[in-house]
Amino acid sequence: MSGPLYKVCTEAAFAEAVSKGRFEGSPDDRRDGFIHLSAADQLRGTLDKHYVGQSGLVLLEVDADRLGDGLKWEVSRGGALFPHLYSPLDLAAVISVMKLEFAEDGSHRLPVGVNG
Repeated sequence: MSGPLYKVCTEAAFAEAVSKGRFEGSPDDRRDGFIHLSAADQLRGTLDKHYVGQSGLVLLEVDADRLGDGLKWEVSRGGALFPHLYSPLDLAAVISVMKLEFAEDGSHRLPVGVNG
């Protein structure tokens, strides 16, 4: 599976990550023991399931090739394989950071070029 991966997080969590040089995960990530990521075609489902109506979010676009051996594809929602990172996310692997805005229907608008 190729292409970038995505992580949704709060602006505050990303600011903390910048101060540390790495993202150590959300409370849910830490509870589960890995950082939850999504492929582009999984992103809409992730937003709709876990982030409905939540503002103050950013979308991290991550270069999967820079994640190393900590990246595992594991069965998750609906039997699909999801990318899970079993290490902190080194910010050097982050390609871009995009603020998530709401569309007219109240859903999160995916940035141009992200085909989720």
